[in-house]
Amino acid sequence: MSVTYLKRGKTEEARSEDDAKVRASVEGILKDIEARGDQAVRDLSEKFDKYSPASFRLSESDIEALMNRVSARDMEDIKFAQAQVRNFAQAQRDSLLDIEIETLPGVILGHRNIPVQSVGCYVPGGKFPMVASAHMSVVTASVAKVPRIIAATPPFKGEPNPAVISAMKLGGAHEIYVMGGIQAVGAMALGTETIKPVDMLVGPGNAYVAEAKRQLYGRVGIDLFAGPTETMLIADATVDSEMCATDLLGQAEHGYNSPAVLLTNSRKLAEGTMEYIEHLLKILPTAETARRSWEDYGEVIVCDSHEEMLAVANEIASEHVQVMTDRDDWYLENMHSYGALFLGPRTNVANGDKVIGTNHTLPTKKAGRYTGGLWVGKFLKTHSYQKITTDEAAAMIGAYGSRLCLLEGFVAHAEQCNVRVRRYGGRNVPYGGAAE
Repeated sequence: MSVTYLKRGKTEEARSEDDAKVRASVEGILKDIEARGDQAVRDLSEKFDKYSPASFRLSESDIEALMNRVSARDMEDIKFAQAQVRNFAQAQRDSLLDIEIETLPGVILGHRNIPVQSVGCYVPGGKFPMVASAHMSVVTASVAKVPRIIAATPPFKGEPNPAVISAMKLGGAHEIYVMGGIQAVGAMALGTETIKPVDMLVGPGNAYVAEAKRQLYGRVGIDLFAGPTETMLIADATVDSEMCATDLLGQAEHGYNSPAVLLTNSRKLAEGTMEYIEHLLKILPTAETARRSWEDYGEVIVCDSHEEMLAVANEIASEHVQVMTDRDDWYLENMHSYGALFLGPRTNVANGDKVIGTNHTLPTKKAGRYTGGLWVGKFLKTHSYQKITTDEAAAMIGAYGSRLCLLEGFVAHAEQCNVRVRRYGGRNVPYGGAAE
């Protein structure tokens, strides 16, 4: 395989060192929240967000006042985006059926899709108010009919962001808290004197939020590991350097550690894109953030063929994979490890992030190898059940079960089966009479 790196980001060793520092910091903060509850949350909010309200939970009147500050146009746009997310989530929910079948005469097996009973939705917003993240988590949980949906977001410039709060309320949140980062996910998962803990945490966040979710997994469920945004462009000579540079920096501006990768079989496109990125960084209002991400985490990879690009793309398993080639559907058929695909030059990651209807909470750090993104099914638990309705079936299954239990040495297991054989197989005696 001929793969040339025209630009590399931080080494894996350096990234691992960064992860270790985050891991240690998060562990200490979660222990503090568990030990001191509300007071720890308040201290952390004062330290990190310079925010200490009388109550972190917004009242209905607080929410109404904030919603009244949102312009009619912005409110219309929020409602439009939520309608797209809700429609797609509902179509996904409709595809998930409860089933019940009779596998043998008198033997009934089935499963039911039951909503998680309480969910904490984290909506990032310290640097940029992530209005769209409220759609992705709160609206989708609402479609799944989760009975208790709580949502938390950090203050923006010292106060609750009206647009984010509006999106949470319109999406269906039952409780809304203005809390950021580790203190928010920690309080929702562990509970405090004033916050009842949830069963599941969902939503994207920075490296600290992602690590907090990882450490809390098991205590609560999580949707997936959704850390700092990642984007990859798979592009050939059918597109130009302006489009590629724009799409790479469009995600690099998320934060200081947002990987952006160009994967191409055109050296001319690769070199032109790198040159155009430098041009854009001179005029982009968010250039300070985007430049640091690009310098530390940006990569440009040149391959000889589409087959090589496919192999590299599956290995990297990026969160967002934008495909702009002469064979987009070929990549759709053959890509197996990624968060979400964006096919063709007419679409882009920003559409997926904000409005088109698919969910933007997606796996990062190669988690696309084993999980997809957030969707309505993440809020549902599929529980099986079984029922035997005839004496004949009880005796027959019991006889098989008894022998198979004894094969493994489980005598008491076998006796569970034997009781049914005796009771329902025409040998209704209280003791003895193991299944033949």
